[in-house]
Amino acid sequence: MPSTPKAKAPASTLSSDLTVVGNLRSTGDILVEGTIEGDIRAHMLTVGESATVKGEVVADDVVVNGRIVGRLRGLKVRLTSTARVEGDIIHKTIAIESGAHFEGSVQRQEDPLNNGGAPRPKAAAPQQQAPAQQPAPKPAQN
Repeated sequence: MPSTPKAKAPASTLSSDLTVVGNLRSTGDILVEGTIEGDIRAHMLTVGESATVKGEVVADDVVVNGRIVGRLRGLKVRLTSTARVEGDIIHKTIAIESGAHFEGSVQRQEDPLNNGGAPRPKAAAPQQQAPAQQPAPKPAQN
């Protein structure tokens, strides 16, 4: 007799009265209603209207109704009208609703989940700076 496919597990919910300091990792779905101070990796992440995430978010599918402070990487990213994002977004597809607040850069990549996608160009070697001129000491007054 063939086995029936396993039912998909429900999303892990972090309620509005919960604050987590540390990183979260799941192969499933996460619904955040509280405050997270750390990085999140998940299959699908939903940030609720009252939620705040301070850290990097990496997920296949991200829906932001609340606040994210940090880099966001996702195949499919959606900022709803109540979203507040302060950080860069690296995505394959993106939708930003009217009313969403976003400060940062947006970059499209075919594979945004692998360490930001394509390798970044190497930064130029730091240039030597001349030492700052010190003002001459003032003569002591008697």
